[in-house]
Amino acid sequence: MNNNKTTVETWDIEIKPQSSLFDLSLKEVWRYKDLMLLFVKRDFAAQFKQTILGPVWHLVQPILTTIMFLFVFHTVAGIDTDKIEPILFYMSGITIWNYFSSCLTNTSNTFVANASIFGKVYFPRLILPLSVVLSNIARLGIQFGLLLACMIFYALFKNTPIHFGISWLLIPLLVVIMAGIGLGLGIIISSLTTKYRDFTVLVTFGVQLLMYATPVAYPLSFLKSKSYASFIEWNPISPLVEGFRYALFQKGNFDFNSLIYSFLFMVVVMVTGTMIFSKVEKTFMDTV
Repeated sequence: MNNNKTTVETWDIEIKPQSSLFDLSLKEVWRYKDLMLLFVKRDFAAQFKQTILGPVWHLVQPILTTIMFLFVFHTVAGIDTDKIEPILFYMSGITIWNYFSSCLTNTSNTFVANASIFGKVYFPRLILPLSVVLSNIARLGIQFGLLLACMIFYALFKNTPIHFGISWLLIPLLVVIMAGIGLGLGIIISSLTTKYRDFTVLVTFGVQLLMYATPVAYPLSFLKSKSYASFIEWNPISPLVEGFRYALFQKGNFDFNSLIYSFLFMVVVMVTGTMIFSKVEKTFMDTV
């Protein structure tokens, strides 16, 4: 008598080849959210491993940069700061710029820096660049806290009013757009560095130059009579930095319509990054 029984195999995880350039398996990314949080903690802790000051470095950097900007651009060059206290003006620009530059530079090295992990275990590759963006939120929070402390100090001892209002609701939107641009550009560059390592050097150099093409150390109003003003205005990061200052101090000539341009640019780089990421993800272990 034949007692053979048909057994049905069930699988917890099924890995399938991607058939679409836009198939990022976001549901699967959400399933691995615990792993993403572990990467966020790892990235944040790794920044201070074997350091003396630890997270205090996040405060030292903006303070020293603010002092340098105060001397070079305000004292020496005499550039106006749109009736904002110079220290608060420079520190606010540095705070939001640092978040963008960290997202871009750290995300652009995702594939190369984590090649050993990718070759050992499967998980949605998009988790790593997303974890970089999230881990830098902690850095942004620390530096934003320093900025708030300086604002309170000026309010108490320098009679500089703090403008708490509805404009502060603009800050999360600005941070999201900034993160989206940094993530999109970072994914594009990270995908290219799997074959062309030169991009790693170019990114570090390019981000330094881009800061001076962004109104971090000067307001856009300073450039109105300059021939290169339009070049700075076409920089999609410029409206975000100007908008961040306007949200905090309600001063300056900020144009809300310029945010539409930055948002559209974010959509373009995110879509482009998605396409390149989906294509390179299949074969990058052969070239990295």
